[in-house]
Amino acid sequence: MPNRAGLRLMHVHAHPDDESSKGAASTARYVAEGVDVHVVTCTGGERGSVLNPRMDRPEVLENITEIRRAEMDAAREILGITQHWLGFVDSGWPEGDPKPPLPEGCFGLVPLDEAVERLVRLIRSVRPHVVTTYDERGGYPHPDHVRCHEVSVAAFAAAGDPERFPDAGPAWQPAKLYYHHTFNRPRTQALNDAMVAAGLESPYAERLASWTPEPAWDARITTRVECAAYFGVRDQALLAHATQIDPDGAWFAVPLDIARETWPTEDYELVVSHVTTELPEDDLFAGIPTPVA
Repeated sequence: MPNRAGLRLMHVHAHPDDESSKGAASTARYVAEGVDVHVVTCTGGERGSVLNPRMDRPEVLENITEIRRAEMDAAREILGITQHWLGFVDSGWPEGDPKPPLPEGCFGLVPLDEAVERLVRLIRSVRPHVVTTYDERGGYPHPDHVRCHEVSVAAFAAAGDPERFPDAGPAWQPAKLYYHHTFNRPRTQALNDAMVAAGLESPYAERLASWTPEPAWDARITTRVECAAYFGVRDQALLAHATQIDPDGAWFAVPLDIARETWPTEDYELVVSHVTTELPEDDLFAGIPTPVA
């Protein structure tokens, strides 16, 4: 195993549990190799629904903020990361047609520069070489995920500009910016087909039936990080978020041996690079010279 001490990686996520459902196995791999991995959580997940029937109890709902923080603490320890709260309030998932306005004071309504400055301050303090976040769709259209994308892209650019937010610390320009593409359609189709071939019920059949293929979107993937050996760590981190993750649900329907053999990578899109690299990549740090500053 290579020793990659000195390299720093920052994932920017919307809610506690996103760090475990998106890129957690590659996170665990990089931690094992000595990379200093930081997770920024933009909100506290205060308005998240309880998705695990075992946790759908009055005392949980009454203390959801504290419980979700405790879950994040547990996942942080499992993954071996440093975690930072950006300090904004969950916007919730707006339901209805038309959808209601977002609640006052939530992350989705915070002035962009206010959120960008907080993230710039963290980037300049941590000095990551690589930053990851969501694509312009947010991965899915939750207002906090879309806002997380907007804030992350703006902060990535602003952190290296000494004229932007001059009180937020000395300028630092990360070398590369990536979007997560974990839940891409080719991966989902491959896992579905592997389950059917093994004579098992696929958790993805219904979703695939209504999922319109977008070959151009899938072609945006540039970087596949081999991390099958860490799928078990990913699952343990997911289970730490007990209010959000049903241990009997679709997250764990595909046996690990099938998942490892069928799709052993987590997938990303290289969006900005200030170093020379060749596509496709198999490493988020490809092209970053070592030793690093």
